[in-house]
Amino acid sequence: MLASIVKLKSRLSDLIEPFELLDELLALEVLTRREYNKVRTVDKTAEERNDAVMSLLISEDQCGQFLEALKRTGQQHIINFIAENGGQ
Repeated sequence: MLASIVKLKSRLSDLIEPFELLDELLALEVLTRREYNKVRTVDKTAEERNDAVMSLLISEDQCGQFLEALKRTGQQHIINFIAENGGQ
C-alpha cells in the first residue's frame, strides 16, 4: 500500500481533508505529538499538510493505520481511490 500512496501522492494531496485526519493519526500513533504539531501549526494549505503527512508514512503498518484514519474520518472514497490505484 505504501507504494500506491507514494505513487498517488500528488493526486491524493488535492483530495484528502487533513484536519480531522491529523487528530486520528495522532490517536492511532501514526504521528508523534511533535510531527502532529509541526504539520498542524505551520501556516500551510490543506494540500501542503497532506504532502507533509504522506511524507511521514514510511512503513506498511503506518499506511494501514493511515487507511484506518481515513475510514474513521469518513474518507472511504480516498481508500477506494488508493485501492484502485487512482482509477488505473
